[in-house]
Amino acid sequence: MNQKLSLGWWGAVVLGVTLSAGAQEKPTDFAAQVPLSVSGEGPWYRLELPLGVQLKARHTDLSDLRVFNAAGEPQAYALAREPAQTRENRTLHDVKWFPLYNSADATERAPSVRVQSNTNGTLIEVQPSSQLEAGEEELRGWLLDASRIKAPLQQLILDWTSDRDGFQRFSIEASDDLQHWQSWGEGQVARLTFADERVEQHEVGLPGQPARYLRLLWSSPQSAPALTSAQLESANPRTLPLPLVWSQPLAGTRVKAGEYIWQLPMGLNVQRLQIELNQPNSLAPVTLSGRRETSLPWQTLTSGLLYRLTQNGQDVVQNELQLPGQTVQQLKLTVDERGGGLGAEAPIVRFAVRSTQLVFLARGAGPYTLALGNATVKAANLPLSTLIPDYNAAKLAALGKATVEGGVVVTPAATVPAVADPNWKKFGLWAVLLLSVLFLGAMAFSLLRKPPVKS
Repeated sequence: MNQKLSLGWWGAVVLGVTLSAGAQEKPTDFAAQVPLSVSGEGPWYRLELPLGVQLKARHTDLSDLRVFNAAGEPQAYALAREPAQTRENRTLHDVKWFPLYNSADATERAPSVRVQSNTNGTLIEVQPSSQLEAGEEELRGWLLDASRIKAPLQQLILDWTSDRDGFQRFSIEASDDLQHWQSWGEGQVARLTFADERVEQHEVGLPGQPARYLRLLWSSPQSAPALTSAQLESANPRTLPLPLVWSQPLAGTRVKAGEYIWQLPMGLNVQRLQIELNQPNSLAPVTLSGRRETSLPWQTLTSGLLYRLTQNGQDVVQNELQLPGQTVQQLKLTVDERGGGLGAEAPIVRFAVRSTQLVFLARGAGPYTLALGNATVKAANLPLSTLIPDYNAAKLAALGKATVEGGVVVTPAATVPAVADPNWKKFGLWAVLLLSVLFLGAMAFSLLRKPPVKS
C-alpha cells in the first residue's frame, strides 16, 4: 500500500513539474505588450493585426505571439493568414464586350442604352436608347458581360487596337441588373514605345467582389480605343486573399546611378511596393529584385513601368509594382535611366502585405493583452478548425471583435530573454523532471525484482 502511495505521490510531482515547465510564460517575458479591447459576443474574438504591431515580433511567422488575460494566463488562439496562392486558385475568362455610344454633344456621363438578353442574363445586344445620326455617335466606353462568372472578380485584362497607343484611363462600375451601378474605382492601361522597346500594361486590379456586368467609361471619350480582347480573372471564394495592409514610409539608400536598396524591418511576404514619384514628368522602366539575407544573391521579382505624367491638365500616375508574394528582407530597384531616372536620392517607398487575423478564446477575466517579441519561445497557435468547432468563413465573420487599445507597452530589455542567453529556470525544471522519471523507473524496476511475499 505504501509503495502505491509513493508511486502516486511521485506521479503527482512529475505532473506538477511538467505543468510548471509549460506554463511559465508571462506577459513580461515579451518585449511588447499591446492592450486589447473587446466588443460583441464572445467567447471568441477576432483581431485584425496592425502591421506596426506585427513588426514587434521576433519571428516572421509570428510564433512568438501570445494573448494573456488579466491574471497573466495564456489564452488559446489561432492565426488566419494568407495561404500560399497558386494560379490554380484563379480562372481566366474571355468575356463579351459591347460598345457604349452616345452623341458627341451629350452631357450625361453614362450613355443610356437598350439591352437585349436571354433568360440567363447573358447579353445578346446593346444599343443606344435613342437613334443616333451617322457621324454624330461617339464611343464612350464598353460594357462587359460577366454573367457566366459566379466567383469574385480579381483582375481585368484588356487589349486594344494599335492606333490608340499611350495611356488609357477609365472608370469601372459594376452592376447585377444594369440599372444600379456601384463604383469600383479607376482603371489605367498603357502601351508605349520607349528606347526602341514596347512597354505595355494591360492588367487592372479589381476589388474581389462578384458582379454580372462591368461598365468601363473613358475619362476622355475621344480617346476611347476599340477593344480587341477583354478577359476577367476570378478567384475561388474559399481562397480569396485577405486585404492588404500598408507600411509607414520607408527610406532607402542609393548604391549607384539608377540603383536603390531598401531594408525591411524583418522578412516579410511583400505583395506590393509603392514608390513615391515627387517629380512631374517622370518615366522609368524598372526591375525589382529581392533577397532574404545579405549573403544571398538577388532574385528578380518583377519589372514594370513607373510614371508621373501630365495629360490634359491632370497627373497620370503609375507608381506601384505587384510582387509574387515571396518573403524578402531587402529590396533593390534598378532603373533604366534613359527615361531620366528617379533622382539622386532613393525615393521613399511603402510596402503592403496581406493582413493577419488573430482569433482567441477568452478564458478568465479581462482586460486582455497581446504580447510579442521573444526569440526563445515556440509557436503555440492552434488550427482555426480546432479552436472553433464547426469553423467556416461565415462563423469567422460573425465573431466578436478585438481592437488594439492605445499604444504599445515596451518591457525593459533586461526582463526579455535574449536568443543566446541560456534559460536556466527552464533547464532546472527539465532536470528535475528527468530525475523524477529516472527515480520512478528505478523504483518500478526494484519492485519487479523483489520476490513476492508468501502468504
